[in-house]
Amino acid sequence: MKIEELTSYRLVEKKKIEDLNSMSYLLEHKKSGARLALLSNDDENKVFYIGFRTPPEDSTGVAHILEHSVLEGSRDFPVKDPFIELAKGSLNTFLNAMTYPDKTVYPIASCNDKDFQNLMHVYLDAVFYPNIYTERKIFEQEGWHYEMESPEDELTINGVVYNEMKGAFSSPDDVLEREITNTLFPDTTYSNESGGDPEAIPDLTYEQFLDFHRRYYHPANSYIYLYGNMDIVEKLEYLDQAYLSHFDRFSVDSEVAFQKPFDKCVEAGKFYPITENEPEEDNTYLTYNMVVGDSLDREQYIAFQILDYALCSAPGAPLKQALLDKGIGKDIYSYYESGIRQSYFTIVAKNANLDRREEFVECIEKELSCLAKEGIDKKALRAGLNYYEFRYREADFGSYPAGLMYGLQVLDSWLYDDALPFIHIEAGETYKALREKAETDYFEELIDKCMIHNTHKSILTLSPKKGLAEEREKLLKEKLAALKESMDPAQIGEIVEETHALLEYQETPDSKEALETIPLLKREDIRKEAEPLINDIRSMGDTTVMYHDIFTNHISYLRFLFDVGQVPEDLFPYIGILKSVLGYVDTENFTYGELFHEINMETGGIVPVTNFFTNAKKLSECRVTFEIKAKTLEDNLPKTVELVQEIMLKSRFDDGKRLYEILAELKSRLQSNLISAGHSVAASRAMSYFSRPAAIQEQINGMPFYRLVDYLEKNFDSCREDLQNKLEALMKYIFRPENLLLDYVGTQDHYEEFISLAGQVKKSLHTEPVEHRPFLIEPVRKNEGFMSASQVQYVCRAGNFISKGLSYTGALRVLKVMMSYEYLWQEVRVKGGAYGCMCAFGKSGDSYFVSYRDPNLKSTVQVYERAAAFVEGFDGDERTMTQYIIGAISEMDTPMNPAAKGLRAMSAYLTNQTFEDYQRERDELLGANAAAIRSLAAHIRAFMEADCICVVGNDAKIKEEQEMFETLENLY
Repeated sequence: MKIEELTSYRLVEKKKIEDLNSMSYLLEHKKSGARLALLSNDDENKVFYIGFRTPPEDSTGVAHILEHSVLEGSRDFPVKDPFIELAKGSLNTFLNAMTYPDKTVYPIASCNDKDFQNLMHVYLDAVFYPNIYTERKIFEQEGWHYEMESPEDELTINGVVYNEMKGAFSSPDDVLEREITNTLFPDTTYSNESGGDPEAIPDLTYEQFLDFHRRYYHPANSYIYLYGNMDIVEKLEYLDQAYLSHFDRFSVDSEVAFQKPFDKCVEAGKFYPITENEPEEDNTYLTYNMVVGDSLDREQYIAFQILDYALCSAPGAPLKQALLDKGIGKDIYSYYESGIRQSYFTIVAKNANLDRREEFVECIEKELSCLAKEGIDKKALRAGLNYYEFRYREADFGSYPAGLMYGLQVLDSWLYDDALPFIHIEAGETYKALREKAETDYFEELIDKCMIHNTHKSILTLSPKKGLAEEREKLLKEKLAALKESMDPAQIGEIVEETHALLEYQETPDSKEALETIPLLKREDIRKEAEPLINDIRSMGDTTVMYHDIFTNHISYLRFLFDVGQVPEDLFPYIGILKSVLGYVDTENFTYGELFHEINMETGGIVPVTNFFTNAKKLSECRVTFEIKAKTLEDNLPKTVELVQEIMLKSRFDDGKRLYEILAELKSRLQSNLISAGHSVAASRAMSYFSRPAAIQEQINGMPFYRLVDYLEKNFDSCREDLQNKLEALMKYIFRPENLLLDYVGTQDHYEEFISLAGQVKKSLHTEPVEHRPFLIEPVRKNEGFMSASQVQYVCRAGNFISKGLSYTGALRVLKVMMSYEYLWQEVRVKGGAYGCMCAFGKSGDSYFVSYRDPNLKSTVQVYERAAAFVEGFDGDERTMTQYIIGAISEMDTPMNPAAKGLRAMSAYLTNQTFEDYQRERDELLGANAAAIRSLAAHIRAFMEADCICVVGNDAKIKEEQEMFETLENLY
């Protein structure tokens, strides 16, 4: 049967999308009114989502809490957390749910047909028939609830979303984005925080929560997407018979209203919290924000990405440079938001001062007027177009399925016009048209119309305020204390009773019968063989070449790797600085702005990176590499290698002004990362206390690196000459023929061309004598608490089990799934209220537990300390073991694009691992049983014995538990 013959659906449109090699279908389900967009192609990584338009009317976070809650059990799957049961035991390549400012999306992906069908079933049942109507405790757990374990306790608030958003509101960057939309769209849904404002979340009632589901979670308000190689007719019949035909069409008022344009620019000032030790000077955000168009304008949708590149995002871009030259802010950036009804463009001066606000505005408006009259650099426009079109053609989304990313982009138009789901993913002709228009005044006219002669703007400042976090916490405590004071004993008793009832609900295991409703693959559905390593080790003279003969659709992926093992101690910490500088400073033949455009005109990107490879057969050996990696169309190989050589050997560090700009921007970006990725900071820091590779890595991109950047930025005038000398010396230590390795992913024909070109590069590398004084670092246990104005914590405990005489086994991958989605999930997230929890058991023995946006500290550490006892008592049956094994295989078998396959093979060679080692690990994983898991309690005890702890979080919370730490210091 053909799609056109299905009587339950009306075919609205069918056409071939050549750029994606896909046949597209737009359908409407006749009875329910559901919208469906389909992309049929040969991609085995199949994607499904169901989304709903969910415009919030306030900032209670109802859409976000509902997103969490519908995945907590449903009609067909009456377990407390089907999402986690699936995460434990499916072959998914993506499994999540997301709340946006005006929509909520539930996507899944899998390469296995049976698994894909299972995931669809669970998600559809979750959104249409959730258990939220019969179990109020789901709302309390995921949203918010009052908490008191005894009448004498303080009254507090807990809840997963509540704590997640306390973490989000601790990041000034997140607060800034919210306030920008608030100022630009004060009369629409975008003035509300869909994720939830922690101050407003406790205003949400259970009935309002249920009403939101009743109103918006109906097929008539749904957007259903299918992508990939599947029997689409079968899937459509299933959707109709199992779910959609059970609903009658009705009118859902969820349309996102337009904000009426302003008559004049509005101005606003807000604050964000800092600690008493952080400076207020050079710590303000100045922003210039413009509503620039309709997200349904397919040409302007891309054109403003190009303008973003040409005006501000590229190094040396005129708007960025004008602000930097005036010293207005140390980190200048812009972004274009096109994923909402009315797109907007923002220019930000970070690490600025409030008294420069007028100058900031004048500088931007003067520069825009100049560009509109005198014209934009055509090379910048062409480079921007090439950059975005290369990304569009390559469709490399890292670990995210391409079909998922296309599907999310579909919603940028489909959500606002039922007839236009594909206009932004069918972009080949749009790029062609814009290339022609780049040679005209089109982009200058856009500036004139949308930026200069546009009154729909806001000037927003976000300033630091000492004591603001403490002030808010104090007000909350006083409010809760007053609330408790106003309660009679019966009301207090009711909260105590509800606290214990929720805890009992969380601790009560699902019945065997309920768990068995979750669909599960069989072990025979799992591939037994490990993914092959496509690795041909060759040589170019005395240089090792790792060649990967993989079809890449005419793209070459290449790396020049340099072993940095001989870099001396005084230079080693500057490797991270060199990585951040190369490609962003002048060279002999280009200014840094010209170089950046040249890279994007001729290649798909040239990026310096550092990597760490521990010898799997001799763990004391760790190879650190400095790499220049590039990707390019095969025909552009010569020009790409020429640019790599220009960057490696002809970069200049004599422009002190430029070096300072890079350092200031780098410091700003690192600061943002310290909060947004606090779990990574805590984990890598804790491992550096005992692991030499981790300690080395910290020097290049961890906390010591941030401290170095901070010092150099603050003392640049006195450090400039020394920094320049060190960078020049590093080039001579690193870029030497004896340090060189090569890596190439592509066809044999172009491999020969690459080797010829690389041989010429090798001849030009540094050969002058240098003194070899290898950097040796001895790990030291420090147990640090890094304090900030954050309202949450990131708590890590780490150690090494191999140092205690134990060995690595593939069964540890099964243990990771079990700990992440069973013990840690239950204790740290469900009961503790943290947003997330993670663990790792490395082949080197390095291991950790870590929490994410966690309201707790000491109690989380206590959870870690009970982990070994939990594992020791594990008694999983065959179904449970199969579930964990499938979950572990899913993580191991993530689909890889050509570049990822090449990187995996390269890493295997450099860590001294063979295919047989990978197969042995897989066999150990597949053969794991309950007894094998119980035996791994020894591994947890072993790594916990190191007693290495690092916490990033709230200063008051860390000080409360200061006996746990050897050192307390401010994060910034």
